Amino acid sequence: MSTTHNIANEWPLWEVFIRSKQGIEHKHCGSLHAADAQQALQMARDVYTRRQEGVSIWVMPSAAITASDPGDKDTMFEPAKDKVYRHPTFFVIPDEVGHM
Repeated sequence: MSTTHNIANEWPLWEVFIRSKQGIEHKHCGSLHAADAQQALQMARDVYTRRQEGVSIWVMPSAAITASDPGDKDTMFEPAKDKVYRHPTFFVIPDEVGHM
């Protein structure tokens, strides 16, 4: 009888964010199980940057993320509608700026 270990039950889940050569922000690209942050970085490099498209990797434990409930979207996002001054339609953007 062989014993099989389930990594998902033993190692924490990490979220992986990659900054591409063309981008200025990190984008979520996936998740993986790893024993610690250093291993998560190494595994993220191996799995998510195989074509050397990244210049920076962030990993964070999934358990550290606090997310809003999709069921609360009305109360979470509706109040922004009454703050029309936050919309960029009130600002004149010079032609030299280009696309924003």
